[in-house]
Amino acid sequence: MDLLFYLFSSMTLLSGVMVIQARNPVHSVLFLILVFFNAAGLLVLLGLDFFAMIFLVVYVGAIAVLFLFVVMMLNIKIAEINEKRLRYLPIGGVLGLLFLFEILLIVDNDLIPLLFYNTENFLEFKDINFINWSENLQTVTNIQAIGNLVYTYYFYFFLMSSIILLIAMIGAIVLTMQKGIGIKRQQVFLQNTRDFAKTIRKIS
Repeated sequence: MDLLFYLFSSMTLLSGVMVIQARNPVHSVLFLILVFFNAAGLLVLLGLDFFAMIFLVVYVGAIAVLFLFVVMMLNIKIAEINEKRLRYLPIGGVLGLLFLFEILLIVDNDLIPLLFYNTENFLEFKDINFINWSENLQTVTNIQAIGNLVYTYYFYFFLMSSIILLIAMIGAIVLTMQKGIGIKRQQVFLQNTRDFAKTIRKIS
């Protein structure tokens, strides 16, 4: 578990840095998707499988794909990004230092009162016998409960949402396609339906 935690954490930090440092906007969005995947892995390690699934569905399935389509449709030039990078460097540095300062304040134990508890009162209740009823009940995980609802009661709504997302994806691909003028293309249907008896001539 510790190895997976350090692996997902390091990959999240590395991918976050690459989101900022990548010169190609498409590559930045792909690294952002990798950040979301690693963050979902951290949520799974914490036992929050429902939040991990929502994280993937919302951020990767909707927001990141939307960013990718917008970047592809805008056709941003890399040279313009490199020229404007130094312009926003002071503001980004100030915001980064402010964010780092807030993280240091949160990590400080003096600002987290939940970490402090009265050990004397805690030791008084250590000899009390109690029954953990949650272990005696037949429970299901969050993923199983959501799967039972989505694929049974809400099957039609789930199918309709999938079709809507598919239509949106196809529409975005069609809008971003650029057909060149003067390029010879094959017409497969006309080639297959061609009458070779009328096209092939025998010269004697």
